[in-house]
Amino acid sequence: MTKVGEFRDRSVDQLNDELVKLKKEQFNLRFQRASGQLENTARFRVVRRDIARIMTVLVQRATAPVAAAAPAAKPVKSRSRKSAASPAEKKPAKRAGAKK
Repeated sequence: MTKVGEFRDRSVDQLNDELVKLKKEQFNLRFQRASGQLENTARFRVVRRDIARIMTVLVQRATAPVAAAAPAAKPVKSRSRKSAASPAEKKPAKRAGAKK
């Protein structure tokens, strides 16, 4: 099992190469499991999680510049529950089955 910090130290090309290698291994492990030849069943889980870690790091790198360049969102002021118009000034709500 590889830690995320080790993946973050690698370049995008290295991560893509490692991802291809792990997907091939996962493919081979699936066939071994289906044919009953898989001895180390825990390896399947480790490979799957390493693939997820690499994909997470790649997505974080792809979205990090966009998030840093975007201006911070201004908080939206909420309106008070009381409106300016009194209940008498409001128009009655239309009913779905009402005829004109």
